[in-house]
Amino acid sequence: MVSRIACVGGGPGGLFFAALIKQADPSVEVTVFERNRAEDTFGFGVVFSDATLAAIHAADPVLRTALAEYGRHWDDIEVRLKGQRIRCGGNGMAAITRKTLLQLLHRRAEEVGVELRFSHEVPADPAELAGYDLIVAADGANSRFRDRLADVLVPEVEVATAKFIWFGTDYLFDGLTFVHEHGPHGTFAVHGYPISDSVSTFIVETDEASWRRAGLDEFDTAQPPGPSDEKSKAYLEKLFAEQIDGRELLVNNSRWGNFRTRRTHRWHSGNVVLLGDAAHTAHFSVGSGTKMAMEDAVALADSLLAHRDDLPGALEAYESARQPSVEKIQNSARPSLSWWEHFGRYHDAFEPTRFAFHFISRSIGKERIARRDPGFVDQVVRDWRAAHDGHAPLDTPLRLGEREFTGRRLTGADLAALRTEAGLLWLTAPDSEAQLPQIYDQLGDTLTGDTPPELVAVQGGTPLTRSLLAEQIRLVHGVPALIVEDGLDDDRAETLLLSGRADLVGREQA
Repeated sequence: MVSRIACVGGGPGGLFFAALIKQADPSVEVTVFERNRAEDTFGFGVVFSDATLAAIHAADPVLRTALAEYGRHWDDIEVRLKGQRIRCGGNGMAAITRKTLLQLLHRRAEEVGVELRFSHEVPADPAELAGYDLIVAADGANSRFRDRLADVLVPEVEVATAKFIWFGTDYLFDGLTFVHEHGPHGTFAVHGYPISDSVSTFIVETDEASWRRAGLDEFDTAQPPGPSDEKSKAYLEKLFAEQIDGRELLVNNSRWGNFRTRRTHRWHSGNVVLLGDAAHTAHFSVGSGTKMAMEDAVALADSLLAHRDDLPGALEAYESARQPSVEKIQNSARPSLSWWEHFGRYHDAFEPTRFAFHFISRSIGKERIARRDPGFVDQVVRDWRAAHDGHAPLDTPLRLGEREFTGRRLTGADLAALRTEAGLLWLTAPDSEAQLPQIYDQLGDTLTGDTPPELVAVQGGTPLTRSLLAEQIRLVHGVPALIVEDGLDDDRAETLLLSGRADLVGREQA
């Protein structure tokens, strides 16, 4: 077993790991180095899904106790749009202020004998920590250890197009709430949720064009952490005044940025191992950043204990255990992040109930949503029937010019016949979103010509690229879109139709 461990970074993941390993083996010397003071923290709250905390609670009850005594719990998601408030239940979540969580983790670490060194900057050079057997780099999304070891670790980053800024507010939301306002410069949206009895988190997102039109691009984000963007604070307080009853926005290093999804092919090099945001990030709309870091902590501690005399084996086991689940979360977060890059389009195109269903179904299907809140899905289906002469989604006729479809789902034989008919355009979606803009440009010329197609069929690619391409066709250009997928089942078919992602759906295989 290693005898001396340095943990660089005093966030929830680093602190939790330090406490777990010290509690399991008191003979190990564990030191946490944190560049900030003990009382400093950036951000407002952290949120957790009830269904995802089993591993953390089993390792140590500190988080369960924190959420029970100091957190706020809710079941409903609320979507506010165009004067309406749509709710969907069955989404158990809890949140707590980041500062409170850190204080409790500080206390827990000190109780078991971890040494905490605050206001201590550690150079990103393993040689500077030569006396330690293991260096845990829990130094965040901008990890200097990861960057220094980039040749071995091979980090990647994807930068989202949407702009976001993080505030708090003294307005108390009931639970996780998504607010959308179309102002004089464009559409802005809020992720809001309570984190204590007096404060809510208030994250605002918008597209870059709206952000620039509003004149919110003047703040110098290159300056060191600390100052907040007061102009944006004032602008957003005014824009969302009715939604938060005229209450104040609270700042804490509040400045605009673009979310960065980080992936790292290797998580360790020599005696340095990455943990939490240093190794991976997932868009905050799926609420998994702190959870993933604390799960990393559990897995790393377990691996070290299981391979006491084999540090390379322990680090390999940790990486093998955690990478698949992290990749799964990141993959599920990508449709969510993409939704936030396009929400202005959905705001303009959909009425509130369909908008809410489109949002909630960005990563899950109709049946799973119905298990959470059957009443919400029943309303979505009732709205469809009311707009389509009482027809169920899959049985709704559709007339396009001289062509009439008796239902919205096409079989392999139907698709084969369509391939030979005039007036249809078949497109293959790309495997990468990065290729979509070029296709959009080419598509614009075709769909705005003198004889646009009656229907565009989209096949290939990924579920996300197919949906985005179909939405570009039907929402931007007003041409009906058919999505063709192998193995399309009823749940997927109805989800695509009810959400407004497609006008028709098809399955290649019978």
